[in-house]
Amino acid sequence: MTSRPAIVRVWLPVFLLVLAALVAVESFWGGEGFGSGNYGYLPDPAGTREFLAELEHPTFGEAGADAIKKAQHVDTFLYRYVYDAHQRRYGRPWECWNQGPHGSCVSFAFALGSYCGQATDWANKRMPQAPLQVATEPIYGGSRTAARMPPQSRNNGGDGSYGGAAARWIAGKCKDPSVGGILYREKYGAVDLSEYSIPRSVEWGRVGVPGDLAKLAAKHRAVAVAQVNTWEELCASVERGSPVVLCSTVGYGRMDGRNPVRDELGFLPRGTSWAHAMLVWAVRHETNGGGRDGALIQNSWSGRWASGPKWPSDQPDGSFWARRPDVQAALDQGDSFAIGGVTGFQWEPLDHGGWVEPAPPEIRAFIPGVGVLAF
Repeated sequence: MTSRPAIVRVWLPVFLLVLAALVAVESFWGGEGFGSGNYGYLPDPAGTREFLAELEHPTFGEAGADAIKKAQHVDTFLYRYVYDAHQRRYGRPWECWNQGPHGSCVSFAFALGSYCGQATDWANKRMPQAPLQVATEPIYGGSRTAARMPPQSRNNGGDGSYGGAAARWIAGKCKDPSVGGILYREKYGAVDLSEYSIPRSVEWGRVGVPGDLAKLAAKHRAVAVAQVNTWEELCASVERGSPVVLCSTVGYGRMDGRNPVRDELGFLPRGTSWAHAMLVWAVRHETNGGGRDGALIQNSWSGRWASGPKWPSDQPDGSFWARRPDVQAALDQGDSFAIGGVTGFQWEPLDHGGWVEPAPPEIRAFIPGVGVLAF
């Protein structure tokens, strides 16, 4: 009979190895590290060029010319409108979305961008009700099938999509004009989109969004989408209330499985290449006292994948500031898009709610016309 000390000597190392493996898997694939399944951007320059050729005003330089002219280089924090809308609609603070081990980053960025744009319109009295969160699975499925040219009825290989296809889908500019747009996190008959489902996302990415749902999505389409090519265009877009989806291979931080740490101003340095899509929903300017020009990028890997200082103090979990040259490098790849509001890209100044200075730690949001919400 084996003695207890001998059993411990034999099995303790095995137990520790299994435990370490489980921790590594959770960190690597749970949206808190860098796993290949956490990306999903598949560049298709020809596909994006084809989509742009179909638009009357394909670039923000054209579509948002008035916004570029009238922008005042105001530090703008669109995520605060999401805080407001989410609290009003759901009665709880917004939390960072997590795509998990599935290459659906493009759909997450475009869904959050659509939600952010609607939250901004609501907070500025352009929509009657605080919006529901936008579902990612229809954008993922539609961008991989009906929004490709020519449309693909089945797509059986791998994960991922690209900016031009997702922009075409949410704008409803597919070959079949009756499909494309957005659906929300709610029930549609027998299909419940209230919670994110990786299996459903995978399935719809291969066979397409069911026909009845694809047509329901057409009731809520982006009024306008436009390619963003310069830092000036990006800043004007955000300042008018239109977030920008960055689709590129520009990466940040480290790639050794350890989570990166933001610097004292909330920035991450450019790092090894990522094939990834993320959302820009705030901008800051060195001339306003922000330390340096930067764009706030929201990732979809849960709120714990990066740590370190924030600026302002209510900066969302899971986000980081990127330097102007790094953002421009992403824009130079030609697959980043602004999402227009209810008035497209028409210039309309936002109610910033007195956000001249960063919010103090105890303040999370300001509802224009209502006041400060303390959490």
